[in-house]
Amino acid sequence: MSAQTRSILQQYWGYPSFRPLQEDIVDSVMAGKDTLALLPTGGGKSICFQVPAMAMEGLCLVITPLIALMKDQVTHLVEKGIPAAAIYSGMHPDELELAYNQAAFGRLKFLYVSPERLQTNAFIEALKRMKICLLAVDESHCISQWGYDFRPPYLKIADIRPYMPNTPVLALTATATAKVVDDIQFRLGFKQKNVFQSSFERKNVTYNVFHEADKYGVLRRKLEAMKEGSAIVYVRNRKRTRVIADWLNSVGISATFYHAGLDAKTRDERQDLWMKGKVKVIAATNAFGMGIDKPDVRLVIHIDLPDSIEAYFQEAGRAGRDLKPSEAFLLVSPADIKKLQENLTQSFPELDRIKLIYNALGNYFNIPVGAGENVSYPFVISDFANRYGFTIVEVFHTLKIFEKEGFILLSDSFDEPSKVMIKASRDDIYGFQVNNPQYSELIKCMLRSLPGVLSDFVKINEEVLAKKSGLTVEKVIDQLKKLEKYNFLSYAPRNDKPQVLFLSEFVDTKHFGLSKENYYDRKKDAEERVKAVIDFVNNDDECRSVQLLRYFNEKTKKTCGRCDVCLRKSSNRISYDSIEEKLQSVMGESAHQVKDVLAQCAEFDEAKVLDSIRFLVDNGVLQLEKDGSVKRKENKKSRH
Repeated sequence: MSAQTRSILQQYWGYPSFRPLQEDIVDSVMAGKDTLALLPTGGGKSICFQVPAMAMEGLCLVITPLIALMKDQVTHLVEKGIPAAAIYSGMHPDELELAYNQAAFGRLKFLYVSPERLQTNAFIEALKRMKICLLAVDESHCISQWGYDFRPPYLKIADIRPYMPNTPVLALTATATAKVVDDIQFRLGFKQKNVFQSSFERKNVTYNVFHEADKYGVLRRKLEAMKEGSAIVYVRNRKRTRVIADWLNSVGISATFYHAGLDAKTRDERQDLWMKGKVKVIAATNAFGMGIDKPDVRLVIHIDLPDSIEAYFQEAGRAGRDLKPSEAFLLVSPADIKKLQENLTQSFPELDRIKLIYNALGNYFNIPVGAGENVSYPFVISDFANRYGFTIVEVFHTLKIFEKEGFILLSDSFDEPSKVMIKASRDDIYGFQVNNPQYSELIKCMLRSLPGVLSDFVKINEEVLAKKSGLTVEKVIDQLKKLEKYNFLSYAPRNDKPQVLFLSEFVDTKHFGLSKENYYDRKKDAEERVKAVIDFVNNDDECRSVQLLRYFNEKTKKTCGRCDVCLRKSSNRISYDSIEEKLQSVMGESAHQVKDVLAQCAEFDEAKVLDSIRFLVDNGVLQLEKDGSVKRKENKKSRH
């Protein structure tokens, strides 16, 4: 088996050999065993199901909640000459049917679906006609209610296994505690336990926690000291991404910003600038990074506290994928812990408020009671909140609760270009043009310029069609809509708004309730995860890496020797006396900017140098000028 899969790896992916653990996982799948693979962020999870599927007869069904990642992987597979398709919310019904038929007739090797699709009758009927060789479940921690990102539609995965009783399942995730590892295997109906887990230890990444009020100062100094590579700065607030990027640009550090509220084209452009190294830093919310494989990220800096250790570990894990030394910094101010606890409270609004928002959603989309199931609607959260007098924060968290309950599915905005497929046969096309000459120019233009349009959905640009046909853009769109009404073609207009898909029919709020598991139990779990974050940032006595590994049930006494805790505890650390002595010689008679002083004291721990400067200012040895610089005073006091 190994020779065959290595050959496939070389032929399609150009790699001469597998990474550690990949080959073991692939061999396990090829042997028909249910397999759980825990690989770190950037560990090459997709190879683990794509390679064995290519060696097997039939279709690989891939379940993932990440639409952007789904579309990206399909694009890459098609570019390699491997037939693949994806099914997600917001697609035209005819487009869905075409993908299902291609899968059923053996014309696809990979079919990517979002988990909510598993509940639909259309999917089940199509599944019965498919020959599935492998069921791959990405982000499999989502199936466990003990996981940090539980999604109820994932529980439906086990329900489809009877339709493919001899098909192995490969579950993949980057982060899972021992409790979650057991739960994943139970929920997916593993025939026997079978886990491949690489160590969570990242020897080249140093984790640091800085208790620092001047976050911007630390941010600037760390980025200026970064000689090569790129950086990610994570924040929780969308507006703040722009503020930070603008500030960094103003001080001469090239930066851009990214969050889910930007349109898809802008997000793609900014991600591309950063990926190609045209900007050094990207300031982003946690919407950024999933599926991003940039090897030379030297710094990941969290300006705000993440709400779980799992989220922090995944985000910090985007540093140093090329295995070169890299650093993660978590910057904490005194107000941050209180803010994190407030965010937790806001994440679980009162039940009466939740019911009001549910009812308002029905009014907003004009959904009558008993209707709406499996219908997708474009949704702009700010418009909804403003119309009904809710805050965006409470709407966002309530929607997340509805998603956990399995009422709806949210998707961030993504750029889905317009598509068209001509349904009429060649014989009917000529007759239609004769009887409807007003459409003749547009039809001829599509037949000439859109190869494959008679058998598949083809991406179109209405502006280009307008130029080629001599019609206005408005006229092209109008004619496409009318031709769809005639059943001559299927037209899926461009979709660049976030979507809300209702997974169940809309109910009267008298009968509306939330399950104990998805509201009360999850609230308790969230409280425990927040406590773990607070404990992590407040534990200044134990190596950061040791703390993180213990959280994931990986015990070690071997300290990293490089994090803020290890440096502070290091027996050979330089004393404050030595730092103050160096400061005295550096200062001379003139004033100096703090960053310049730090640069000249680079051999010392930065936090200690800053602490020494504060002490010397407080004790009249140095004085702070109005422009933020420091200079030496004549009167001197000793620290001791």
